[in-house]
Amino acid sequence: MTTKYNKRIALSVGEPAGIGPDLAVLLAHQAQCEAQLIFCADQHLLSSRAALLGIPFDYEEFDPHHSEQCQGAVYVWHHPLKSPVTPGQLNSANAPYVLEALNSAAELTAQGISHALVTGPIQKSIIEEAGIPFTGHTEYLAHKFTVPKVVMLLEGGHLRVALATTHLPLSCVASAITEEDLFSTIQILHQGLIHRFGIPQPTIKVAGLNPHAGENGHLGLEEITIISPVIERCRALGQHIDGPFSADTLFLDEVLQGVDCVLAMYHDQGLPVLKTKSFGQGVNITLGLPIIRTSVDHGTALSLAGKKESLIDTGSLKQAIDTALSMQT
Repeated sequence: MTTKYNKRIALSVGEPAGIGPDLAVLLAHQAQCEAQLIFCADQHLLSSRAALLGIPFDYEEFDPHHSEQCQGAVYVWHHPLKSPVTPGQLNSANAPYVLEALNSAAELTAQGISHALVTGPIQKSIIEEAGIPFTGHTEYLAHKFTVPKVVMLLEGGHLRVALATTHLPLSCVASAITEEDLFSTIQILHQGLIHRFGIPQPTIKVAGLNPHAGENGHLGLEEITIISPVIERCRALGQHIDGPFSADTLFLDEVLQGVDCVLAMYHDQGLPVLKTKSFGQGVNITLGLPIIRTSVDHGTALSLAGKKESLIDTGSLKQAIDTALSMQT
């Protein structure tokens, strides 16, 4: 790569009516990133959002066929919107645009042109309303790269939390946790901590599914019939896996001393704790993909889109980029 930057980041800006375009132009304006940034987005969208914020947005057009010639700090690979955008107003006509930009950023990373893929916030509901089945970045990227299973990991507030299940209704969680699936999740998490984070012998604590981790079967049997047997299988491999623990006390600082990651059984078991500790500075990471992928820890914030600069914090996006840069390919 003939550039003064050691690494590149391909960034899909996300939902055009949301805060993603604002964050992109603010980050470029702040010029605090140590990598060359390639925004996959509509260049006119970014320029107009910068104008609303009252800041300059200087960039060069990105040509994927001549990427070796890129020398500047900020590039835009232009993907035209399908319909005009009003900040804060969702339009399902632009759902294909969102996915086209995401696919392009992912391809840059898969081809080695970019060190990592960083994703801005999307609005899942508007993609579904466009008739495109979509449950989230994590699942979409797993399908794109034909990976049978990935693991969602969030990092922030000196804490890492991975999920055994992701975007499922609570009524479906228990039936989704099987012995083989949970074992596979722990193996992906364990290998990801080693190979992406450089932790030679990761220590993982596993939450129970039920209150009080089932209380010896009085409040549920999943800890006895599924979770504990899986933990024993992992320990037999020499892995430092422990549990299941009652989630109501597992996240105490003294309990997590020396622990590299907590595995929660479902989305709202672990993430409220992490986001309380780190909201606005947290990072969403997908393990098990052939590429590095990180993301912001927040949504589209439609009410803030196009508003004045003082209302917007680029912390999570900046942290997502910094985390991606620190991760090992």
